[in-house]
Amino acid sequence: MKKLGTALAMAGVAAAMALGLASCGGSGDKEGGTLKVSFASFPDYLDPQLSYTAEGWSAMYNTYIPLLTYAHADGAAGSEVIPGLAEGLPEISNGGKTYSLTLRDGLKYSDGTPVKASDFKSTVERMFEVESGGSPFYTDIVGAEEFLETEEGGIAGIETDDATGEITIDLVTPRGTFTNELAMPFVALVPGDTPAKDQSADPAPATGPYEIVESNPGRGWSYARNPQWADNNSELTLDLPSGHVDKIEAAVIRNQSTQVNDVEQGKTNWMFDPLPADRVAEVKRRYEGTQYRPESSISTYFFWMNTAQPPFDDLKVRQAVNYALDPAALERIYAGEVKASQQILPPGMPGYEKFELYPHDMAKAKALVEQANPSDREITVWTDNLNPNDDAGAYYQDVLKQLGFDAKLKVLSGDNYFTVIGNQSTPDLDTGWANWFEDYPHPNDFFEPLLAGSSIAPTNNGNFAQIDVPSLNEKIDELAAQQLGPEQERQYAALDREYMEQAPWAPYGSRTLSAFVSSDIDLDEVIWNPTFSGDLTSFQFK
Repeated sequence: MKKLGTALAMAGVAAAMALGLASCGGSGDKEGGTLKVSFASFPDYLDPQLSYTAEGWSAMYNTYIPLLTYAHADGAAGSEVIPGLAEGLPEISNGGKTYSLTLRDGLKYSDGTPVKASDFKSTVERMFEVESGGSPFYTDIVGAEEFLETEEGGIAGIETDDATGEITIDLVTPRGTFTNELAMPFVALVPGDTPAKDQSADPAPATGPYEIVESNPGRGWSYARNPQWADNNSELTLDLPSGHVDKIEAAVIRNQSTQVNDVEQGKTNWMFDPLPADRVAEVKRRYEGTQYRPESSISTYFFWMNTAQPPFDDLKVRQAVNYALDPAALERIYAGEVKASQQILPPGMPGYEKFELYPHDMAKAKALVEQANPSDREITVWTDNLNPNDDAGAYYQDVLKQLGFDAKLKVLSGDNYFTVIGNQSTPDLDTGWANWFEDYPHPNDFFEPLLAGSSIAPTNNGNFAQIDVPSLNEKIDELAAQQLGPEQERQYAALDREYMEQAPWAPYGSRTLSAFVSSDIDLDEVIWNPTFSGDLTSFQFK
């Protein structure tokens, strides 16, 4: 998103809160009914401490609520942090190292169990116990590093009082992004006795307006209104919307063209996924403004290269790949829905400054590979089966063949793609496709979880390139400790360039997404949150 003035940003939050308070209807739209939605792949997890994909976060945004959350609004306003289960935003003291919050009194999970302040501590500890990909965001909590290693003794830096609802978090060092990170689903509260293993098949009790009442991994899941929200919680969290429909049925429909057909025919009310490339022009022509709306995103699409092993441990080989990619070809593959870019930070993210280190030059790319003369030329290229990511992977395979590599393409289901390539025991993790959408509007989100050495993990790994450069790790840590301002933005822009000089990725653009709904849904009321995409509480029938 573009940076906005404080007054305009606050006006957006006020509008979002007003929408939440008015969620009992208006404009002649109907309340109730069953909303039917489709996803081309099942979320990586239906477990808030584990999920780290757009599918999972969209699915759980209105089910599991952290102490803080993000406003239910479009654009810049939707990136604003607001109170969730906490009474207000944190009081920050001790030079930025202590965060104090108070849990709202009287909250209950969907099964009637009281929500306790101590559930926050057990939730954070559970996140470390299940080896969550979100763990690096919270290792600055006092005692977290030790708990991560031993899983014993609890995290000393979190103190709670169930009688008063008080929660105090002490950090080892100031962290300018921590308020945003307290609003991430990784620390959305679940009961203290929730097992430290994946709960996707039997989701934990909810704190949001909807609860997941059935889950069939690989096939779909369904929601009903959270009875505790209706009876109690809605009176305590009036700045969060309660939703319009009574039930939501989510089905996995793997063919995205079938998803489009089902929306056209009214069998499905909304498809989560972007339009398949061969249907974009048709849908725009027939439905733009009535059932279809393009949505910009703060995202980077890229090919990663494993810098820890041949042949991509050689900088010249990685640079060659960057020169060899043709942004125009990739724009065509994505039917113009990708805006070309060759850097880590995407347009709209604070700190973004456009540069181009690797203009398309196949001759130069081949010369660099010849100079490197890698001994290992047999590589595996990974991608998922969602259109057109599969075509992008095939294009990348062909580029690598042109550079003289024996490249084999491995196409995985979108259900578990990131889980598989994030597990270091998976063999032949040489190079492949990936994308990244903002978790929050801060440039650290595009560096720490993806490129810092500390983010390399045996499972749920997000640093697919396995890059670990001490001097750059130090810069990430230094910038994360500071509040974001013009000087920090300049430093993030410089860090972007420094990483691309190392070429662990070959980025190729930012994605335009889409809101496409059936004719009986009021498109004007649909909220597209920059982090969680379609906000299920905003959908209502005409």
